[in-house]
Amino acid sequence: MDSDFYTAFLLHRRPYSDSQVMLDMLVEGVGQLRMLARISGRQATKHKAQLQPFQALLIHYSGRHDLKYINRFEIHGSQPRLTGTQLYCGFYLNELTNRIVPINEPIEQAFSLYQQHLKKLADGSNLQAVLRSYEFQLLALLGYGIDFSCDCEGDVIVADKTYQYFAEYGFMLHDDPQSGFTGAQLNAIADHDFTAPDVLYMAKQLSRYLLKPLLGNKPLKSRELFIK
Repeated sequence: MDSDFYTAFLLHRRPYSDSQVMLDMLVEGVGQLRMLARISGRQATKHKAQLQPFQALLIHYSGRHDLKYINRFEIHGSQPRLTGTQLYCGFYLNELTNRIVPINEPIEQAFSLYQQHLKKLADGSNLQAVLRSYEFQLLALLGYGIDFSCDCEGDVIVADKTYQYFAEYGFMLHDDPQSGFTGAQLNAIADHDFTAPDVLYMAKQLSRYLLKPLLGNKPLKSRELFIK
């Protein structure tokens, strides 16, 4: 099967042979695909320079099976300028997407969600807020989102009450106001409003808890960059 030209972002790249590289690509309107690209001959240096993270590409691929083959690709538009912490956040965006978005499954909205948050990183917005927004929206897109509108009894989340989260059940009322989530924090997370420091902190704890089963025990390399 031959494709038309699609816009795509490179998430991960590794050598496959002396003349080929294996690429994990996030493809517009498709999802994540694994592909082989031939990098050899007079165009090898140019092609290697084009296959960079955060650079949108126009690609033409073929293949009936799980592993596709890139026939042609070219740069599409300008590359967002990410420096310092922005760059580390971009690597995290790529690694998280690569690790938890299934390959060869039709998750059409993944590309636009990624592109939207990559632009926000480049715009220099609250970087941690951008990451939390991406995590919760990606979890929801993959079917792992949680309901912030009501507790496990079906009652509406109340701003001045305290809750704990239990996997497979949801939020449960909690008597200790010194631990757990306030209803106000949960309402803010639901609205992707991470401007308050306490909301941002609690959102990070919750997203890590939700992502752990999907990521497994293998650590994220991009997190190690933040630590260093």
